[in-house]
Amino acid sequence: MNLKHLVFAFIFFGAASSSVLAQQYLRIGTGGMAGTYYPVGVVVAKLVSQPGKIIATAQTSNGSLGNVIGVASGSLETGFSQADVATWAQGGTGIFAGKPALSGLRLIANLYPESLHIVVKKNSGITTVSDLKGRRVALDEAGSGTLISARQVLQAYGLKESDLLPEYIKPNQAGERLKSGALDAFFFTGGAPAAAITALAAAGVNIALLPIDGAAALRLRASSPFFFVDTIDANTYPGVAAVNTLAVGAQWITTDKLDADLVYQMTQTLYSEAGQKALALGHPKGRLMTLARAVQGAGIPLHPGAERFYREAGVLK
Repeated sequence: MNLKHLVFAFIFFGAASSSVLAQQYLRIGTGGMAGTYYPVGVVVAKLVSQPGKIIATAQTSNGSLGNVIGVASGSLETGFSQADVATWAQGGTGIFAGKPALSGLRLIANLYPESLHIVVKKNSGITTVSDLKGRRVALDEAGSGTLISARQVLQAYGLKESDLLPEYIKPNQAGERLKSGALDAFFFTGGAPAAAITALAAAGVNIALLPIDGAAALRLRASSPFFFVDTIDANTYPGVAAVNTLAVGAQWITTDKLDADLVYQMTQTLYSEAGQKALALGHPKGRLMTLARAVQGAGIPLHPGAERFYREAGVLK
């Protein structure tokens, strides 16, 4: 090989190596496949991926608590979390009181409202949260935002976990157990419609959703200002009536260690015209993932890359 060929090989293979090194692999911690985080994560990952630059993948997880810990520890680059869980983690408050604050957590975007669901059979005789006393109730797995929200709801209604016969399983498993009669109710916090509940209703199981309203809802909102009044509309799940409930923001988080230009590019893609169309087509909650909502309910600092985009877009002054 002559000198000319050696120089060409050095330039070619050097450039190829540089390109490989420049490619960023990005994991998005989501939740179980039967919830809302995972399918939304798949849509977001596909949207922000750019061959040769960003390869994003949606990764199943236990949910909010597991995701904030995973992001802070570096086992995930980004993840989805309820607004309250992310805020408590970043500030060392709430369920993180007395533990080291995960102070490096940063917000990419507020995404959509997560509705609090409590699913029962219509003929069960359970019509209020208070009726769950002594019943077999699934609260989701440890590490999930649903378990945290379920405990808050029970407390607002004057109940403790020990007042129930609790099970700690994911909504898809809970749905199967409710269907077979081995379970009386299950909690789920997530965007409606959720796959596990839709599948249950579509299978002909006569289900209802319990309301979370009145004095108990006021107490819950007073103790955690991240909750807001919400309604799950009639036929969101086939044959299921409308119900008043509460909701909390679903947020996409990362840490201050993730490259600012990378986060800027992802945020810009998310809220581009093409990105908004892809989100709306990709999942029912995608229509709510708008620029107007992007910084609402931000309880943790914005990532500098996301903040730069929002200032350019006029969302922040």
